[in-house]
Amino acid sequence: MQLGMIGLGRMGANIVRRIIGDGHTAVGYERKQPHIDELSAELGDSFAGTTDLPKFVALLEKPRVVWVMIPAGATGAVIDELAELLEPGDIIIDGGNSRYHEDIKRAAMLLPKGIHYVDIGTSGGVFGLRRGFCLMIGGEADTVSYLEPLLKSIAPGVDAAPRTPGRTGAPSTAEEGYLHCGPAGAGHFVKMVHNGIEYGAMAAYAEGMNILHHANVGKQSDAEHSAEVTPLEHPEYYRYDIDLPEVTEVWRRGSVVASWLLDLTAAELYADPNLDSFGGRVSDSGEGRWTVDAAIDEGVPAPVLSAALFQRFASRGESLYADKVLSAMRQAFGGHHELPKT
Repeated sequence: MQLGMIGLGRMGANIVRRIIGDGHTAVGYERKQPHIDELSAELGDSFAGTTDLPKFVALLEKPRVVWVMIPAGATGAVIDELAELLEPGDIIIDGGNSRYHEDIKRAAMLLPKGIHYVDIGTSGGVFGLRRGFCLMIGGEADTVSYLEPLLKSIAPGVDAAPRTPGRTGAPSTAEEGYLHCGPAGAGHFVKMVHNGIEYGAMAAYAEGMNILHHANVGKQSDAEHSAEVTPLEHPEYYRYDIDLPEVTEVWRRGSVVASWLLDLTAAELYADPNLDSFGGRVSDSGEGRWTVDAAIDEGVPAPVLSAALFQRFASRGESLYADKVLSAMRQAFGGHHELPKT
């Protein structure tokens, strides 16, 4: 089967590599010719690429299957352009992190043109080439079924995880690593919540590591404690020099908090125990915000996910003005001066 890929960055290029490795072919579109040249040299006759979108469409076999794997902010304009170039029966896949609201609108816009629209929330990051990509899919059942040969090649497969106790018979597609979640938008809705959970899990690890990192605070002399800071009641309880790389390493083995995220954290801490190469400014690409929005709309409490999102804002200095207001009020009513920067 043939796949057209728009966007040959880390994710798009690795999806192309993965399907070609499983016997499919691909056509790629990318604005930068060097990306195309690199893949062409690597993949040979199984891949063709171009920087011209009409030529890209012309190179595709009918019915055309076009996977858009670019930043969400640019996806709408590209899909609008594709809609004028494709024909009835063709399929557009948005594999990026678009908001599911947009999927519903796009599917409705493409319907009169006879163009099928599928949204695929894609998880796997830079490890997807080797491990496979977890796929959460929204769209028409018949269209998703048509795409299954490609989906099976992109997904991790049954052997990626032990079978859940109690499951018998032929594996479901979810066990293969891909799931049709419902109509347009359902795939990105599930991926949105997936990423919201990811925010919370990452924040929990980070906060726990920070507590361990400060477990030696009781070793500070009295001179290091300011009158503006509540003193430690029992400094003798906090005189541990915890080896964080080794802690994450032991947690990876038999611990209930073991996970792939912990594996990645252990690797980073081993390479850079003090994390000196990082500034601590954590981005959010939208999914966490949308997850909190959905929780509010549904009237569902999500305090952990909300706090994790707001912590990302704070990490980028977005709380600085509020902190200054607090400091100003404290000085005004109590004559408390700010602590010096450390």
